[in-house]
Amino acid sequence: MYFIAAIIIVAVGILCYKGYRNTTSVCINHINLEKGEQENSSTTPLRILHLSDIHLENLSVSPEELFDYIKQQPIDLIALTGDFMDRKRSMKKLPPYLEAIGRVKPAYGTYANFGNHDYVLKDKHFHQLKKLLQDHGIRTLQNENEVIDINGAYLNIIGIDDYGTGRSDLTASYDGLEDGYNLVLTHDPNVVLEMDDYQFDYLLSGHFHGGQIHWPKPYHLIKMGKLVRMDMVKGLQQYRGRPFYISEGLGQTGVNIRFGSRPEITFHQLDMPVEEVQANNTLTVREPAAG
Repeated sequence: MYFIAAIIIVAVGILCYKGYRNTTSVCINHINLEKGEQENSSTTPLRILHLSDIHLENLSVSPEELFDYIKQQPIDLIALTGDFMDRKRSMKKLPPYLEAIGRVKPAYGTYANFGNHDYVLKDKHFHQLKKLLQDHGIRTLQNENEVIDINGAYLNIIGIDDYGTGRSDLTASYDGLEDGYNLVLTHDPNVVLEMDDYQFDYLLSGHFHGGQIHWPKPYHLIKMGKLVRMDMVKGLQQYRGRPFYISEGLGQTGVNIRFGSRPEITFHQLDMPVEEVQANNTLTVREPAAG
């Protein structure tokens, strides 16, 4: 009896150690979206660093390691799609990561929105998180958008607030937008199921952690929306012909282990159509038209 119990304890210990080791093995993914059929063949590239679900409470990657992973890559824009933390005591851990991210100096800035775990923070501490991001030069988007002119191509950055907690407002998110390349940033990818009347060219999200414990299947995710039941929990996906990406996230929730999934850093290259490519790189921010 004691011998069997000892074997079980050792086996569980080995599994937990292996699961923890998986959280230190970061996967670097490169996604290159091919240009579709367009009347105008001219394009300008946009290179995006996408990070999601940092979860400072259970994060096995240091700020220095994060910078080492991203420093050699050309980056035009950084997208942070929510779930930074859910406990106020984690706030002091965030600045070194924001500083590491900022050191790559993306040409067109860093944009962030919030996830369900961020909203666990009480109002005072949530606003502290938001201010901390903004103080590090990060534009936060809660059902808001910003329009950037890049080499003659309008990039519409659309930040949809967290769908799973009922904070998404698609009408507000798209308010005032004109024609352009629609890049959506959001935490919970289930919102794509509600976007038949809202055009997007590409959508970046997270939320599912690739299952985190994805063995034999992530049955525990069933409660997290219809996409899971459609077997869409990570990577590049399509819904009704429109592409979107679900990051496996950088951190973990609950326990700091992973099986069948790995922490993820993703670089996306997009080709945006342009009317006329300028001789010199330009960046201007255009205020959306009045709604």
